[in-house]
Amino acid sequence: MRSFMPLSLRSFVRQRSRMGRGGFAAFALFALLSGAAPARALQLSPEQNQLYTSVSINPPSASAMTVCYGFVCRRRAELDFTAADRRALTQILAAGRASPAAERAAVQKAVIWFDRRVGPMIGTTRRVANADIRAGATAQNFDCWDSTRNVSSLLLVLQEWGLLKHHTVGNPRYRGNLFAMQLPHNTAVLTEKASRIEWAVDMWTTAYAQPPDVKLLEQWLREN
Repeated sequence: MRSFMPLSLRSFVRQRSRMGRGGFAAFALFALLSGAAPARALQLSPEQNQLYTSVSINPPSASAMTVCYGFVCRRRAELDFTAADRRALTQILAAGRASPAAERAAVQKAVIWFDRRVGPMIGTTRRVANADIRAGATAQNFDCWDSTRNVSSLLLVLQEWGLLKHHTVGNPRYRGNLFAMQLPHNTAVLTEKASRIEWAVDMWTTAYAQPPDVKLLEQWLREN
């Protein structure tokens, strides 16, 4: 699977092939001053980084993220956050600053915002809950690998923007025990700062534009 090159970096490569050395140097300086240079990647744990290296995509930055769909990120699109996107998410998360519980409810609304933001762009407006190979139409669905990457990326961006007051983004978690009839599944995670309690943020179990499951990770790990 080919590695994913950010749009801004691809434009640099194309421009360098068209210009001489002096011309490209001038273009690079202009791009740097105008903010077109590739954005700095976020600080990730090894487990978070593995979400992206395992499918050869770039991790999120403060300005963009790769959206995975089509099962195990076989399809992907670049979401460049606009000023309007940032205002919308800031407003959503501001409603959750009173308490950890309120912030988790705001995160649910942020995930719904994300679903509606990318659905028309990538064709997932008819995606179904618990999508796997039995659902068919993989191009319009997320499997749990896609939803874990997408929600983790969104949460990492919110964290980078300073919008999470009561939580940090935890490592993705996995479950699966065939001997106990528990199928493999994974989820994004939030960790409450004060209590260190972990919460699953699971988008895969709900359909398009529905609130994701947000529940105690300990409970999530026991479910089928």
